Amino acid sequence: MTSLSRRFFTALLLVSMLEGCGGYEVKNLAKSDIDLVTDEFIGETRLLVRELMGKFYARNPDQLLRGSLANVEDRLRQLSDTPGPLSFEELSYAQEIAALELVFQESFTGDRVFALTVGLGGMLRHAYGYNSESFMFDSLDSQALSTSARNIEILLWRLKNNRKPNGEPFLISSEYRGRTDNLSFERIFGKLIALQDMMSRIAGDAGDRRVTKVVHTATSVFIPLPI
Repeated sequence: MTSLSRRFFTALLLVSMLEGCGGYEVKNLAKSDIDLVTDEFIGETRLLVRELMGKFYARNPDQLLRGSLANVEDRLRQLSDTPGPLSFEELSYAQEIAALELVFQESFTGDRVFALTVGLGGMLRHAYGYNSESFMFDSLDSQALSTSARNIEILLWRLKNNRKPNGEPFLISSEYRGRTDNLSFERIFGKLIALQDMMSRIAGDAGDRRVTKVVHTATSVFIPLPI
């Protein structure tokens, strides 16, 4: 019997013995220390994406008028109520990088804030295997986690530098009318980058793998995550 099989049967035995007992969540018996850490990272990234959504709508209230829902609370509920990959008809079912690209397309007439949060949130879900929590039989891809961090850096760069033909940003974030007046966006993006890089190192150490360095392209194109 392999080491993984022994852990599996031990977990099943413990579950059968303790199921129904109070004071401890039975599901945690199937979790390693890394799983518990991963759960915290997943929860924190989702909270930060939701916080970003609120901040972007506060600075770009016109975007709500372009979408299918009329208020931020309904948008937040729409994200939290959708399990697995994020895919919506109003974005023509564009996901992850494809949804992020909509933000910077001049021809796109929909809600750019929604496209950004669906793209960013979906990419982060992909990095964690589309799981809302982790168990010891799950495995994380350190390369996917690292690539997601690089894509967040690219997103931040494009928000600052990609412009409409009239010189206006596609979405207002840290800068408004040529003056940087809100650094909270930078802080949240920085936290997301740090979380993904840290989780990548943890996953790489756990699997005894080395993360391949991802080179930024000159045009700052988003990098596909491993499938």
